[in-house]
Amino acid sequence: MLVKRIAIDMDEVLSHFSDGCLELFNKEFNERYTIEDLQGKKLAELDSRFAEKVEHYLANDSFFLELKVIKDSQEVLQKLRAHYEIYIVTAAMEFPASLAPKYQWLKQHFSFLNEKHFVFCGDKSIIQADYLIDDTPSNLDTFSGQGILFTAPHNRDVTGYRRLNNWQEVEAYFLSPKAVTNLSCSIHI
Repeated sequence: MLVKRIAIDMDEVLSHFSDGCLELFNKEFNERYTIEDLQGKKLAELDSRFAEKVEHYLANDSFFLELKVIKDSQEVLQKLRAHYEIYIVTAAMEFPASLAPKYQWLKQHFSFLNEKHFVFCGDKSIIQADYLIDDTPSNLDTFSGQGILFTAPHNRDVTGYRRLNNWQEVEAYFLSPKAVTNLSCSIHI
């Protein structure tokens, strides 16, 4: 039986990556930046000092372990896995120290997913899936399936992609009666 496969990014799709960075940066530099300040910008565009600090933050094991889970992601993934093969695909090669903490975070918050479906990579173009849900447009550009842009502060102004703003919209897109009917028609025995 062939089941459709959804690849899902971790940072900014399952975890509040930018919130974690802002919290550390604000504490270190006595700033008060918020997610609203990031709208349409990457962290380094918000404050040039961030570019100097990011490697230090991400090298700390506790950084990834303490990230908060994005609202509704756990519940929706529980539902999606009944109809789709779910893979978590996260870029980890740029910061190799993130591998173990990201794995531990996924096991803690998404223990119901198959850990053999956790993919740590550098270039997501190698991923063979029907869909990729990601916050980074360049990952969608090189993906061979259908790319779906998940709304994050930095991509607010990006156009030209199928966009889902939150996990309720992900659920509606993939589990609507029409989607499930089309899905059952595409499963081959």
